[in-house]
Amino acid sequence: MRTLPIVWQRLVSSEGKTCVRCDASHQELLRAVSKLKEALNPLGIEPTLETRELDEASFKVNPSESNRVWIAGSPMEAWLGAGVGSSRCCAVCGESECRTIKVGGSEFEAIPEHLLLSAALVAASRLLAPTSETQPRPGG
Repeated sequence: MRTLPIVWQRLVSSEGKTCVRCDASHQELLRAVSKLKEALNPLGIEPTLETRELDEASFKVNPSESNRVWIAGSPMEAWLGAGVGSSRCCAVCGESECRTIKVGGSEFEAIPEHLLLSAALVAASRLLAPTSETQPRPGG
């Protein structure tokens, strides 16, 4: 079975806390991965979720690394043609501007399940594509 790796990282404070938007994104990720497992299993693809923790020092250097998702080695926003923004969050994040994702005319602080599913399904479709060795060559 081929794997579809999904990696998510977020700030975890020295007290073991994370912010409200990262907690919400985590819940959305769990739902999305559950649905992906059911949908992709018949195709021989298994989504896997790895969660990583950013410590406070790393977060202060680059807050946009928190609440970030990679699917099949690429940033989630690349699969969606989306952008990244930032906005103030909560006490756990301090004065930092935290990561948001911009799709179309909407900006999301927590990553919604439907965006995770969309990005993962595009990535999974690439796993189903024939390799370059089996693709027809132009003119031949």
